[in-house]
Amino acid sequence: MADLALARPLDPGGQLRDEPGPDTEHCLRLYAKLASGVTVVTTQGGDGPTGMTVSSLTSLSARPPLLLACLRNGSHTLSAISGQGVFAVNLLRDNQRPRAARFADPAASPAERFREVPLRPVLGAPVFGDALGWSVCLVEDIRRYGDHSAVVGRVAVVQVASGRPLLWHDRRFGSVSGAGEPTAREGAPR
Repeated sequence: MADLALARPLDPGGQLRDEPGPDTEHCLRLYAKLASGVTVVTTQGGDGPTGMTVSSLTSLSARPPLLLACLRNGSHTLSAISGQGVFAVNLLRDNQRPRAARFADPAASPAERFREVPLRPVLGAPVFGDALGWSVCLVEDIRRYGDHSAVVGRVAVVQVASGRPLLWHDRRFGSVSGAGEPTAREGAPR
């Protein structure tokens, strides 16, 4: 048995940390192949609602219910979320491409971004009345990683509607092809 013991634990990642790694363009080409739903993260800023399009959002935990959103460092939305401690995640429908583009445009003012968007406040966060689904989250943690920050939110309120999601893949918007919503019989035990 003593022959099987190692003098030091294996650290396969340690070798990689010493390498320079791929350049940004190679990483971005890989990231572009990750398909994701398109969301707009919103919160109440000092001068009114603020928000931005986010494609890096995922469920983190069901118990407790946690979401993880990655927001660009230096954004007004990230700054407002840090100050408010609450934010909304609005899942966009496949027919809301113009809204996604508007909220992604760094030159668009908050007034331009929110023009003609049906809003309602929930726990102090603005939510889209016509979203495919939304949740309001209380900030659990914010940590900076490279050029983005990971924002962990505890889901406090959630609403889901029917429809098809807007998708982001290969630096383009897309949608689900096919039926979209399962019928009552799909997935039923046979």
